[in-house]
Amino acid sequence: MLATDMAILCFLHDLFGRELADAVTAALPGEDIRWWPDRGRPEDITHALIWRPRPGLWDGLSHLRLVCGTGAGVDHFVLDPSFPRAAKLVRQIDAGFAARMADYVLTWVLFHHRDSAHYLAAQSAGSWQPRAMRDTSATTVGVLGLGQMGGLAADRLAALGFRTLGWVQRPQTRAGVEVLVGLDGLQQLAREADILVNLLPLTPETRGILSADLFCRLKPGAILINVGRGPHLVEADLIPALDQGWLGAAVLDVFETEPLPAGHRFWADPRISITPHVSSSASAATVAGHFADAVRRERAGEPLLGLVDFARGY
Repeated sequence: MLATDMAILCFLHDLFGRELADAVTAALPGEDIRWWPDRGRPEDITHALIWRPRPGLWDGLSHLRLVCGTGAGVDHFVLDPSFPRAAKLVRQIDAGFAARMADYVLTWVLFHHRDSAHYLAAQSAGSWQPRAMRDTSATTVGVLGLGQMGGLAADRLAALGFRTLGWVQRPQTRAGVEVLVGLDGLQQLAREADILVNLLPLTPETRGILSADLFCRLKPGAILINVGRGPHLVEADLIPALDQGWLGAAVLDVFETEPLPAGHRFWADPRISITPHVSSSASAATVAGHFADAVRRERAGEPLLGLVDFARGY
């Protein structure tokens, strides 16, 4: 294939409006950029910037060499049996992306550490109900996953004085964070955490990890914050865990089905706080710049930043 036959396919989240499309065009001047579903001749396409695959998106892309996701999570590519495995896959890597996720996690950890739900309910009832305050060192936060996102969140929690536990698949050293590994480590984290934060990648091994089997091992009344992926949570187990007192409350930003369907039981349960998958996103400039850099690196045969290992799933 001649260089002049190279084309780029983009399918972007409409959250950015035209901002991201304009940033991609500016970052890759003179390129043949095609916008899904207008692919033109699919065999021309060598590089792609994709939010989430759609049925038929990969059909006929016989010369596809590189796919860049618009987010840090890539499970929707890795677990897609139609993904063209001959192509390299890269995820977004950006310090600002991780920082915004850490902000989200800290917001909700502090919300529950300072009993904000109690005071909001008391205000609604017109009732003056003070509670004794606790030092951050009196609250243990367990973070599942210490990658780009979870690692920074754990570091910031530790810096605020929270006792911070982290659970990973491979041992690592992290200042201020007690790192736990394996089944024994997971069970220790469950026993000791007042607040459980999930920031794992979605893999066959982690799917359904937030289930009754884990909830029943938690410190009674623990708080769950799920900002990983919807399928990490066995949704049918959540409300029973709240009813049993295994969990005191839950914060959910991700769901098995998105948008969360109207009439879903989670909407009406006051113990569950819901946000619409907004815990973090990269800026339009960051996404476009990372993609343009990946295209340049791939064409030059240079190492790719954020290259996904399909065997590991991230």
